[in-house]
Amino acid sequence: MATRRPESALLPLAGRRILICRPQPEADRLAIAFQAAGAQAECLPLIDRAPLALSAEHQAHIQNLDLFQHIVAVSPYAARQLLEQVDAWWPQLPVGIHWYGVGAGTAAELSRCGITARRPAQGWTSEALLALPPLQNLKNQRVLLARGGEGRDLLRTTLSQRGAQITVIPLYQRFCPQYSAAQLAHALDGFNPDAVITLSGGTLKNLVALCDKNDHNLYRKLLIVPVERVAEQAQTAGFIHPHVPAGLTDNNIVASVTERLTGQTVAL
Repeated sequence: MATRRPESALLPLAGRRILICRPQPEADRLAIAFQAAGAQAECLPLIDRAPLALSAEHQAHIQNLDLFQHIVAVSPYAARQLLEQVDAWWPQLPVGIHWYGVGAGTAAELSRCGITARRPAQGWTSEALLALPPLQNLKNQRVLLARGGEGRDLLRTTLSQRGAQITVIPLYQRFCPQYSAAQLAHALDGFNPDAVITLSGGTLKNLVALCDKNDHNLYRKLLIVPVERVAEQAQTAGFIHPHVPAGLTDNNIVASVTERLTGQTVAL
């Protein structure tokens, strides 16, 4: 007769409440993963994205994609938007281009179109990407950087310093969604989450701004952030328990929250 596993092992986050602040549709997908572990998950996206219309100059760069030696996508969303633009002009992708994704999620998005992208073996930051050997000496090489309309300039400035001719294509804009006072009061205070998920510096910035203007009980809660740089920003803002997970996949995030809240290790 098989021995039943205790409910705490099957649903390690039973009774726990998780507030997810990442954009849609990623927020709903992560909520499903938390619910599968027994948690009550609510979504309050604090960043949203909208595609930007390309200028004639940027469209020309897409049409002349074969002139680039390297193409870097900074996020899964940037990769999706770039591939939609490329698909309109290139029935078949030009050969001989080195593609890069800042993290595993971005590389996976590129792989949907048959692109094998280089990515850091460890980490998912611009710094980790810049350590890749093919990006060290770029004299007279052309690099296309697919990103949002604003963000860190580390990739652009560093690759330029290494000799690259950089073309930045801004594919989308970021903004903070608007919520009613009642929605914010529930999410930031009434829901009383055990953990808050903020997977970008922009998301954290918007959360801090809302915390400054609304009653909340979040500073002592577990705060999941993407990298140490954002963890430091969170601590400066007053959050006591920021934590960087071992990875940014849904399973990694759920496992990290489970371990921090319950002490249980979840097999991935």
